[in-house]
Amino acid sequence: MSFNSRWRNRQLREHVAVIDDKLIPTLVLKNATYLNVYIKKWMQANIWIYEDRIVYVGDRLPEHTNIQMIDCQGQYLVPGYIEPHVHPFQLYNPHTLSQYASQTGTAVFINDNLTYLYLLDNKKAFSVIEELDDLPTSLYWWARFDSQSTLQDEEKFIRKANVLSWLKHDAVIQGGELTSWTSVLKDDDRMLHWMQEAKRLRKPVEGHFPGASLETLTRMKLLGADSDHEAISGEEAYKRLILGYRIALRHSSIRPDLRKILRELKDYDVHSYDNVMMTTDGSPPSFYESGIMNKCIEIAIEEGVPLEEAYLMASYNAAKHFGIDHLVGSIGPGRIAHINFLKEKNNPTPVSVLAKGKWIKYEENIQYEQPSFDWKKYGIKSLSLDWELRDSDFRFFVPIGLEMANDVIMKPFTITNGLQTDEISEDNHEAFLTLMDQHGEWRIATLLRGFTKTLGGLVSSYSSTGDITLIGKRKSDIRIAFDRMKEIGGGIVLADNGKVICELPLKLAGKLSDEPMEELIKKEKELSNKLKEHGYQFTDPIYTLLFLSASHLPYLRITPKGIIDVKKKEVLFPTIMR
Repeated sequence: MSFNSRWRNRQLREHVAVIDDKLIPTLVLKNATYLNVYIKKWMQANIWIYEDRIVYVGDRLPEHTNIQMIDCQGQYLVPGYIEPHVHPFQLYNPHTLSQYASQTGTAVFINDNLTYLYLLDNKKAFSVIEELDDLPTSLYWWARFDSQSTLQDEEKFIRKANVLSWLKHDAVIQGGELTSWTSVLKDDDRMLHWMQEAKRLRKPVEGHFPGASLETLTRMKLLGADSDHEAISGEEAYKRLILGYRIALRHSSIRPDLRKILRELKDYDVHSYDNVMMTTDGSPPSFYESGIMNKCIEIAIEEGVPLEEAYLMASYNAAKHFGIDHLVGSIGPGRIAHINFLKEKNNPTPVSVLAKGKWIKYEENIQYEQPSFDWKKYGIKSLSLDWELRDSDFRFFVPIGLEMANDVIMKPFTITNGLQTDEISEDNHEAFLTLMDQHGEWRIATLLRGFTKTLGGLVSSYSSTGDITLIGKRKSDIRIAFDRMKEIGGGIVLADNGKVICELPLKLAGKLSDEPMEELIKKEKELSNKLKEHGYQFTDPIYTLLFLSASHLPYLRITPKGIIDVKKKEVLFPTIMR
């Protein structure tokens, strides 16, 4: 089955036969008031569905009598929502995320493939993608061009990624995001080639341009960028729109900018939203407690965006941008039967949900329990570490530490004391910080300021590179947390005063949970609350752990190559072999 042409000739003939009353529709939605996205108008029609496809929208009812027919009087039907910028590996995995999100109407996901590049070869990754397509949701993918960190062997990573094979895959519908866009501007012709190959395949290229000037945005437009999601103000959004970018406005855990940007865009007299999408940008599980794209639409409506435009910003606009509007993003003949049923036009949280023609939820009751997904058959299993911490791993020598400006921005500070002690006083926010190779081959150690005031130890196998992060006030508690993390097969473990006080198991390669989102939300909230009790000062500790080693953010990062100055792309202090 092709991702972009789902139905074979035989099936297409059957769909036409339904219109000719030679076959019986699977489901008919009569007296439906639905949003016609093509003319941005609410209309009335009878909607016929055959298996996973909408085959008719119009005045007729089928001649047959033994048909499942739902009277939609008093409800409002809108297309299944599209999340255009998904990081589906933020503790959860693509299977559990899509299952959970579909219950509040998000049926289509455009997903980051980065974690696949770290965990699987392409053959296995493509097999996973194809198996996930059996779900009622529609999952599409990006093709990443870089690792988002500074690796020991970047060339090995790129060879393994085999970017061109990803770009050519039918389920891959965009190139990017371009976290290493500065190297393209400078001299990276290989990445520029991949961008042009994406264009040749008629797949858009997504940028990642925080704080970019009009001139920089223009340069990247000339090189092939089509969209960006990094605007944090109405001015930045407006700059991108006037240059022809499609933009995704963020409502995420660390960048809840959507409401602010929509308000500020009014000052620019913006009345057209055709090139505007919305995204939650891969927030942690607890951020999704009330849903995903339904919450974005709710904010847009509250900020005065016309109802029709608000729904298009979470459906049809994204479908057009990615070239999949012949399949998703609308209620019309030939589209996949992703339909949300609303009680009120201005309440985007559906009471009933159809995805690929299956009832996910009907009148507030969950109808479809997605089957479990066997990640182990693809080699993704519990983390197994065959090495121990040594006394030498706690020898700190780097004179520059990382100070948190916010959840993810790290500034340098000069270390004056505390490196050789066994614990750090609780009268400040400094803590030991070590990044260790997952295979125990290298390490880099310094201090982190702003993460905790009192916590003895935290050890996490959840990081952007898959390496092990150790943080804490006391080396003895860090050891306890590390041993427990090994014992549970990967995850995030907190220890204090000689005992484990919280743990979040990540049984899939130490990076992902295999638990349902509802359970994961509870555990993540418990973990975050514990960290805040011990002095975490910001909003999202999960993102802090993820991005400590991510080199696309300023100013200083702790990476597999060592501590680097992001702007200068210089290794200030290299990792050392153990």
